Amino acid sequence: MGKINIFILFLIAPFIGFFFVSLEFKDESQYLEFPVNVLTEDVEKLYDEVSRLEDSIVKIGLVAENQKEVFNVQDEKISELSKLSDSQRRLSDDIYEKKILKMLGPAVKTHINDRTEIKIFKLAELGYRGYIAKIKLFDPTAFKVVLAKDQLGALETTSNAAKRTNAILAINGGGFYKEKRNGKTYARLIGNTVIDGKLVEPFNGYPGDLFFAGINRKGQVIGTVPHKEEDIMKLDPYQGVSFSPVLLKNGKKVEIPIKWKKTRHPRTIIGKYANDDLIVIVIDGRRNNWSIGISLERLQDKLLELGVKDAYNLDGGGSSVMYYDGKILNKPSDGRERPVVNNIVILP
Repeated sequence: MGKINIFILFLIAPFIGFFFVSLEFKDESQYLEFPVNVLTEDVEKLYDEVSRLEDSIVKIGLVAENQKEVFNVQDEKISELSKLSDSQRRLSDDIYEKKILKMLGPAVKTHINDRTEIKIFKLAELGYRGYIAKIKLFDPTAFKVVLAKDQLGALETTSNAAKRTNAILAINGGGFYKEKRNGKTYARLIGNTVIDGKLVEPFNGYPGDLFFAGINRKGQVIGTVPHKEEDIMKLDPYQGVSFSPVLLKNGKKVEIPIKWKKTRHPRTIIGKYANDDLIVIVIDGRRNNWSIGISLERLQDKLLELGVKDAYNLDGGGSSVMYYDGKILNKPSDGRERPVVNNIVILP
C-alpha cells in the first residue's frame, strides 16, 4: 500500500496547505474578526472528503490486487498449457523418430554427446549397397565444410580431412574440376561454397542449374538453385557446397534431366527429415561383385521410401566416401579414395 499512501498525500497536499493557512487565520482571528466556527466546518468537510477519497483509493487498490490475482491464475494456466504443448511436441517427435528408425532398420553404430547424435545404418538393396547416417545437430558448429588442406586449389581425401579436423563423420562434398596453372594441377570449385557464413569465392551462377545446399545457422538443411548471391544469403547460410541436381523438395520429386535419370553410379546425398534431422547417404557403384550403383530416378524413390523430405545429389562416382570413427565404411569405386576439393565433416 506504499504507492497508495503517496498517491493520497499527493492528492490532499493542496488541502493541507489550505488547512495551515486557515490555522494562521484562526490564530489571528481576534485581529481579523474571522468567524472561527465557519473555518472549523470547512476543515471537517475537508477531512470527510479526504476520508472518502482514501476509501475510494483503497477500493481501487483492492480491485487492482484482485486483478493481479486473476492475472497470476491466467499466467499459471498459460504456463500449464505451454508445458502441455511441449509435452505433446516431444511425444510427436518421439513418434516420428520411431517411424524413421523403423524405416531405416537397426543402427550398426551410434555416437551421441551434447553436440550431436549420429546413427549409422547399412543400406543393401538389389544391385547396390551403401551406408546411411542420420544426424541430430544439437550444436550447428559441429557441422563444417572444409577446403582441401584449408586452401583453394588443393585436393585431399575425405579420410585425411576427417583426421586433420578430428571429425567423427565425414563425406565428400561439392563438385570440382581440375586445370593446369603454371604446370601444376589446380582444383576449381564449381558453383558456390560457403564456410562459416561467407562465400569462399565471389558468387558464380554458371551454368545456371547448380544448387547450393548445406545448413543455416540453426543447423537446418537449406538448399536452392541460386541465380544471384542474394538467393543464397537470404537462407542465412552457415556451411554449404554446390552440385546437381536437386532430388526432392518438400517431399516431392524434382524433375531430373533425362541424361542423368537412368545411369547407375556411386552416389553421395545430403538431405533432411521433417523434424530437421540430417541424412547423408553414400552408395557404392561400378563394382560388379559388390554394388553396381543406383540411378537418380531410383534414388528418388528410395529416399521417399525412407521418409526424406529434401535431398540433394552431391559429387559422386569415385569421389563418394563415408568415413566414420577412424575408418572408411564404404568401398570407393576406384579401389581407393579419390582426393577431392572439399568435404563435409561432423565434429565430435
